Amino acid sequence: MPHPLVTQLRFTRSEFVRVLTGVSPEDAVYRAEPVNSISWIVGHLANQEQRYWLQRAQQGKLLYPELNDQVGTGKPASTPPIEKMWAVWREITLAADPYLDTLTSQTIETCFEWQGKPATENIGTLLLRNIYHYWYHLGEACAILQTLGRQNIPEIVGSMAAWQFKMEE
Repeated sequence: MPHPLVTQLRFTRSEFVRVLTGVSPEDAVYRAEPVNSISWIVGHLANQEQRYWLQRAQQGKLLYPELNDQVGTGKPASTPPIEKMWAVWREITLAADPYLDTLTSQTIETCFEWQGKPATENIGTLLLRNIYHYWYHLGEACAILQTLGRQNIPEIVGSMAAWQFKMEE
């Protein structure tokens, strides 16, 4: 059974997909400056997952080395095609899952070593940072959709009935 924080990350990912499913390619690249586009948001979260759960956790593994330059924090704004960003996001999250499934209460208290030094935040903190980052950008994406006049935006944090949150291993 996955660690409870991994289960929460997976629920968060599922909400991200549920709420943003059906966003048109045109709406996905709209920018209400200074906010980035929805397609950028999808790629940006894929980039964080790649950085944490592939590059750091799996000894430098990078499926998309160019992704940080395209959608990384502090990089110039971009409007990549949404279909491409969803494909990248799916591939990265699928590659991250086997590692995430290995996490235990003990391992989340450890830190990755990066560039010869231990990271300043432990794996559990990175999991929380990843989860919170999704919710931040999901709210931002909903605001973009509201700006576009989209009606019937799905409620954030939908049904949890299908999810079994077990708080102890």
